[in-house]
This record gives sequence, C-alpha cells and structure tokens, in this order.
Amino acid sequence: MKSIIILLAFLISVGGYSQNFTGKATYKTHRKMDFKIDDGKGAPNADMQKQLQTQLMKQFQKTYTLNFNKSESVYTQNEELSSPQVQTGGMQIQIMGSGGGTDVLYKNIVDRRYVNKTEISGKRFLIKDALEDYGWEATGETKNIGDYTCYKATRKREEERTSFSMTDGEKEEKKETVTIETVAWYTPQVPISNGPEEFWGLPGLILEVQDGNLTIVCSEIVLNPSEKIEIEEPKKGKKVTQEEFDKIMDDHSKEMMERFKNKRKSKDGSSFSIEIRG
Repeated sequence: MKSIIILLAFLISVGGYSQNFTGKATYKTHRKMDFKIDDGKGAPNADMQKQLQTQLMKQFQKTYTLNFNKSESVYTQNEELSSPQVQTGGMQIQIMGSGGGTDVLYKNIVDRRYVNKTEISGKRFLIKDALEDYGWEATGETKNIGDYTCYKATRKREEERTSFSMTDGEKEEKKETVTIETVAWYTPQVPISNGPEEFWGLPGLILEVQDGNLTIVCSEIVLNPSEKIEIEEPKKGKKVTQEEFDKIMDDHSKEMMERFKNKRKSKDGSSFSIEIRG
C-alpha cells in the first residue's frame, strides 16, 4: 500500500548534521518533443518534422548546478543558451520563453518559500511565493543512481494547458486539462529535503525527476567541497507572485503570436512559432 511520506524522523536526524554541511549537484535535462508540421499541402511533412524534432531536442538539453546547505539552495543553468532558432527547408522556428540561462531559483526549505529571478524581453522579475506541498507517495521501489541508493516517490496533478496554432495567418487557441504524473528518485544518503528546479519535500536529495515530458538526472554530487559555496537570495527585480507572473507570461505569449501573425502577412514562405513551457 502506498503511503504519504512523513518527514518528522528525517528532520530530527538532519538536526544533528553539521551546521556547515554544504554541497553541489550537477543535473542534466532533456525534454520529449511532440508536434506536427503542416507543409501547406494538407498533410504533415514527416521528414521535415523528424529533422526539426531532433534539432529542437538538442536545443533543450541543458546542464544545471544546485548549490545547497541544510536549509537553502540556489539552482542555476551552467551555460547560457540563446533563444533557440532552427531553420531548415526555408522554414524557421523560434522558441518563445523566459529567462533562460539568466534564471536563478532560490529555495528556503525551513521557511517553505522560493524566489525565482527571471527575465522577459530584458525586464527582470522576482517571483516570490510559497513552496508547493507535493504530497509525495512512497512506492517502495529502489534503484541505484551512481553510488547512491535511491527510493521512488510519485505524485499526480491536474494542469490546464493552452496551445496555439497558426493557419494561413489565423491564430487558433486550444485549452485542455491534462493529468501529469511526476516520478522522483531520492537518496537519504544526502540528508537534505531538496532537489532540482522547484522539486523538494522528500527525506533525501532528489537525484532524478520525470515530470511529464521533462526528465532531470543528477550526474555528479560533491559534498562539503573545498571551495566555499555561497548561497545568496536574489534581490533585484519587480516582485510578483507566481500567479501574477503566469498572467504576465500568458499576455507576453499572446503578444508574440500577434507580432508573428502580422510579420507573416508581410512575408512569403512558411514560418511557425512554438512555445514550450513548464
């Protein structure tokens, strides 16, 4: 029988850990891509779709570092990638998104809050909000990731997704509610209730996450490194809640789609705009 994970014993054990306990973990990410491209002849172009899908998947393979102590962490992208633009066969695709390599995600586990510094079109925001209670469920399954024994936990959530398509210059918006399962593998051998991105709340460092189409895997852990780890909370930017920022992102995406629509009317040739979020 599955059970909700209780962290009381874990928190007591961490209390006896060294006050100076620090570490850093390196994570690699990749995302599955699923989309269709219409070449204007009434049927998807299979060869072009495969080629673009391969190129876009490479664009979304990124590396991040999580610097942490017992109660705080900072998660940053290791190398900045420009906004992906892929062009093939006279067709150009541009990915719209926020922040990219400039994002800094700060988490405070004790206070159960986070601060995410991000940018949209050069404007800096500070998203300040409470950490989500994931309500993880233990499964009893284990596996090894590197030298660490990991335990499996899962959770499910309902999410409303909005997708946009453009046909002959006309924008179509579609909304649907989907169920997304998140699978996390954590190790009590690193006794902190933290992990990559926004994930946390398990009795050990999260080393692997499968969240819908996104996969995050830890490739290296260094505990108490000789080089001092600095964890600083971002301070500069317009302060907004997560809900307020989501509205800003939604309005920004619609504005970009309108610009794309007007640009397409003034040009010949095929052009598509794809937005990937979450």
